[in-house]
Amino acid sequence: MIQRPATREAGFRALLSAHQEQVYWQVRRMVHDHSTADDVVQEVFIKVYRHIGKFAKKSSLATWIYRIAHNEALSYLRTHKRHPLEDISDHHERMELMCEDPYFDADGALATLHVAIQGLPVRQKQVFCMRYFDEMPYAQIAEVLELSVGSLKASYHHASKKIESSLRESIT
Repeated sequence: MIQRPATREAGFRALLSAHQEQVYWQVRRMVHDHSTADDVVQEVFIKVYRHIGKFAKKSSLATWIYRIAHNEALSYLRTHKRHPLEDISDHHERMELMCEDPYFDADGALATLHVAIQGLPVRQKQVFCMRYFDEMPYAQIAEVLELSVGSLKASYHHASKKIESSLRESIT
């Protein structure tokens, strides 16, 4: 009997190792703060540990964990009354300073993209980040967000167009 907890602990460590970084970045894109993201990720894996026996295997383990992370991040935002979108005007001056160099500035380009993403409605932002950054297939995103694939494709399309428009405005 002594080995069973060690086996469960080893299994959980392997699960943590396999999924922690992806979960962190998923949460971080929603809460925008490193220490808050760490706290939310910790809560995610506590829930995973406590409820792994209830995993129904209706989806992949990664999808199940991603769904828990998504719900925990939204719960955090609701509890702390934080809107998941930041005010773009707060970033405007920083962006101008980053983009003054006449040569390509990867950090500036990334900052510009980040601001464009922050300007999206919540659902479009979620879909765009999962598809673009995490390269998740639409079917998996549909499981995580509990939406149809068609609506996700429409959200991604609208998000892409809004980001493209925002990036064009920042260039001019």
